[in-house]
Amino acid sequence: MGCEVLGYMQTHNKQKFDRRIDNRKTTGVVLNVILIITLVIALTGLIALLAEVLIKGLPWVSKNLIVNYPSRHPEQAGLLSALMGTVWVMACTATISIPIGIGAAVYLEEYAPKNWFTKLIEVNISNLAGVPSIVYGLLGLALFVQILALGRSVLAGALTMSLLILPIIILTSREAVKSIPTTYREAAFALGATRWEVVSNVILPSAFPGILTGTILAMSRAIGESAPMIAISALVYLTFVPSGPMDRFTVLPIQIFNWVSRPQEGFRGIAAGGIVILLAVLFIMNAVAVYLRIKYQRRSNE
Repeated sequence: MGCEVLGYMQTHNKQKFDRRIDNRKTTGVVLNVILIITLVIALTGLIALLAEVLIKGLPWVSKNLIVNYPSRHPEQAGLLSALMGTVWVMACTATISIPIGIGAAVYLEEYAPKNWFTKLIEVNISNLAGVPSIVYGLLGLALFVQILALGRSVLAGALTMSLLILPIIILTSREAVKSIPTTYREAAFALGATRWEVVSNVILPSAFPGILTGTILAMSRAIGESAPMIAISALVYLTFVPSGPMDRFTVLPIQIFNWVSRPQEGFRGIAAGGIVILLAVLFIMNAVAVYLRIKYQRRSNE
């Protein structure tokens, strides 16, 4: 009798187990289908948007679009001042934000004491990464343009963009440093290395691919932002190239925004051409990030 009960219970439990497995398989299939449909919808919308921009913009992409200054006539308008202004702002932004961001990440991960104050800083940095860009623009307008009296200059724009991307650089650099195995540190300490020697000779070289990728992606976000630049009142019509960090400037997103807002149909076409150039710059930056990451990962593995 006991054997029959035990056999019945085993059979019953096996049936319940099989039903659970079947339910999980069915749920997995349904979720996969939903994810595939979502991905197809997202890619379809993105491809349609890119196709429209390319169809309208490619006929306007020419040498004149790159070497000419803005004009009231679409066929004579160009992006030279916006391109050079973007180069100036991004160069100053990189000079300011990259050393500070990487240094802050290394300090928080390797040197900072693990207490409530450090945790508070980490939480605030994570929150700042999600703040809308227009908030940074208003902060830059109040702090750099008015209080520090930098005016509406390249330096004010670069400092504002540095505030925008610093949390991203810190977070990505911290994750890259955190991904280095603890055994690397322990082995270096066992050989008599100081903490700075461990950081400079072991941690940073090993984390460099991740740090580089995060930094380039942060710069890619900065180059496409228009709200902070509009907030600090960057010019929308500029017929000269900035020659220093204290000069007035404009950038590609603002110039494109200015053309889109014009009533003439020709300016919409040239704005699409400007978008094509901006997308090409972003694509190149992301491709460089991927290439350098793969290159330095292979070198570190060797």
